[in-house]
Amino acid sequence: MVKLSVIVPFYNVRQFAPDTLRSLKANAREDVEFLLVDDCSSDGTRDLLERAAEEVPGAVLLPHESNGGLATARNTGLDAARGTYLTFLDGDDWYAPGHCGRLLAAAERLGTDFVRVDHVQVTGRARQIHRMPHGRREVPLRPVDAILPADRSTSVDYPYAWAGIYHRRLLDSGVLRFRDGLRTAEDRPWIWRLHREAESFAVTSLHGVFYRRGVSSSLTQIGDVRQLDFLRAFDQVVEETSTHERAAELLPKAVRTYCAVMAHHLESIERFEPAVARTLRAESAAALRRLPQDILRATLTALGPERAARLRRVRRGQALTRSAAPTAALPATRVHEEAAR
Repeated sequence: MVKLSVIVPFYNVRQFAPDTLRSLKANAREDVEFLLVDDCSSDGTRDLLERAAEEVPGAVLLPHESNGGLATARNTGLDAARGTYLTFLDGDDWYAPGHCGRLLAAAERLGTDFVRVDHVQVTGRARQIHRMPHGRREVPLRPVDAILPADRSTSVDYPYAWAGIYHRRLLDSGVLRFRDGLRTAEDRPWIWRLHREAESFAVTSLHGVFYRRGVSSSLTQIGDVRQLDFLRAFDQVVEETSTHERAAELLPKAVRTYCAVMAHHLESIERFEPAVARTLRAESAAALRRLPQDILRATLTALGPERAARLRRVRRGQALTRSAAPTAALPATRVHEEAAR
């Protein structure tokens, strides 16, 4: 019987995949399966995965014939998963030995719909523990309550799908599926839906997921049109949250996070290709006009004068001045923290 399905999408990560695959082998158990989704890699990653499917106990290769992006690759894994519990890992990250067993034990011990964990961020040789932003641990909690307050970093500002374990009943009810085709920010609508619709969750202090930052092929490092999918992702967050029975409480948090992430991209607009930068300004202006205007006004007042002025200029269709678009971009690792301020 498969207790845990680990869904691992890969796309052109030949340099890092051997570390990932070794870590899976160090977590092999009879009740764990590893679903290796190759999203049409062109750099030889597929060859490594074919070998791993033969050498790593519980590994299954699920190849794509065309590139669909991370969200679609995760959905492929979800469709094939047989486990009572599910989790995720990205193809350039890795697990500590025995992490899957400890994760599964936590899920069975706590008995909630999902359990969230801390992670270790890896930048070069540096290691830093990032804690799930929720103080209460080892007790069942209501996920919707953990979305708030709007002006602090909360559970939805920690959107990493791989930092947790999820009961199959969430998959069966459709909560765990990602929006096909999203190429960045795919975790944002997902984490909000998870907290709105699941009935229970818990947080535990495990540090067995190693998250690699600064990878040159990562979309956080690339200024092309794929980055603009954050607009579609947050439009989905706002649209779905607006129909919730607690929409009046939750929408200010959704709008604030959307505006903070938008401001982050506008602050670093020089890294985008010129045509993409123009599209970013135009689509950001349209998005700001779509938002509930009373909530937007209150949000801009609370965001601080510099970010508020930048967003107001964009909303009015004015060009960003040099002071409104500084060359020093906010580090990507701080986007989630800034979103709550």
